[in-house]
Amino acid sequence: MGCGRIEDITHSKKEDQCICDVVRAIKDIQDQAVSDECPACPTNCFLEPLGGLVSPSRNRADTRVFMLLTKDGTPFKAFFRDNDVCDHDCVSVFFRVEDIFDGCCATLRVLEPLDAHRKEVDLLNEDGTKINLRKLCKVRNFDSTGSCITVDLNCFCAIECVADVFLDVCE
Repeated sequence: MGCGRIEDITHSKKEDQCICDVVRAIKDIQDQAVSDECPACPTNCFLEPLGGLVSPSRNRADTRVFMLLTKDGTPFKAFFRDNDVCDHDCVSVFFRVEDIFDGCCATLRVLEPLDAHRKEVDLLNEDGTKINLRKLCKVRNFDSTGSCITVDLNCFCAIECVADVFLDVCE
């Protein structure tokens, strides 16, 4: 029942679980985290092994960073607890899959967006009400947070894989 389609939930079809399948594949790839040859398409979410997305020379990666898009095409956002008490950059659109269960539910770790110098990127617009899409272009690195959310993956229309990174996340 993703993307705002009105369907009977009891008649859920395999083809209606596109995002579920991709997130499940990302989880499998993260779990394998082995080295291999460079593939042809550098941003394919199904790309194996972990470490081959965007930066094929990266040998040490434990996370495939991705964004989820809602039915109107906007990035799904979540809050995270920031260790800095002086700033207000506690919203992110970047995630790491931690678990998938009950068919199409997932626990996602919210990732903190960082720039090329590993400084925090505040993704919100000036009045703090929406994601400023131009600020997404400043994001080059990520940091793990202690914040996780549980989502129904059927509620999203698209997934975009962003990067493979090493976050030193304990499995």
